[in-house]
Amino acid sequence: MICLVTDRRRLSNGADAVDRLVELVEAAVGAGIDLIQIRERDLDARALASLVTRCIAAAGATRSKILVNDRADVAAATGAAGVHLRGDSIGVSAARTLLGESAVIGRSVHSSREASLASEAGADYLIFGTLFQTPSKDTGHPLATLDQLREACRAAAGVPVLAIGGITLERVPDLVRCGAAGIAGVGMFLPPAGMSADHHLHTVTAELRRSFDTCEVVT
Repeated sequence: MICLVTDRRRLSNGADAVDRLVELVEAAVGAGIDLIQIRERDLDARALASLVTRCIAAAGATRSKILVNDRADVAAATGAAGVHLRGDSIGVSAARTLLGESAVIGRSVHSSREASLASEAGADYLIFGTLFQTPSKDTGHPLATLDQLREACRAAAGVPVLAIGGITLERVPDLVRCGAAGIAGVGMFLPPAGMSADHHLHTVTAELRRSFDTCEVVT
């Protein structure tokens, strides 16, 4: 399971940031990325809803699902596929009541206990981290270990756990061996200068799926 987390400010500081983000989402849909989490925390409800609506249109009838970070109300208003809840947000059951049984509901967790509780509450997937230093977090932000990831995967009792935080293609085999069912990230999906988003995302997605198909979990 591959989850792209958005951050338009890492695409552009200009007035075209939202348009460039939608273009990235279109490329992610074309590459077959499973989950696209719209995490633009500084946007007010109206602006966020407008962006989410554009991203839902970009996804169309494909298998890619548009999720809203934490704002279950915006997810409900726009008809998004679901919501990704922060660790300190409303409960999974409350989000399920608002969005319905078919909604995809994920939750951020930071320990095996949180993973166990979220899985028991009915989360569809979990995101565990932060594992490695990343520009998305301040220097000094506490980092989790691979052993803690392994414990969280065990505690999740079959609910998919995605690793997040400084993920690179080189690190993916270690994550798979710990039991991670996928990855979530921002930076690894941003195309380098001179490369199109379509080409970059197709390449990265193919490499990620190859790693998860060929590596084995170490119990």
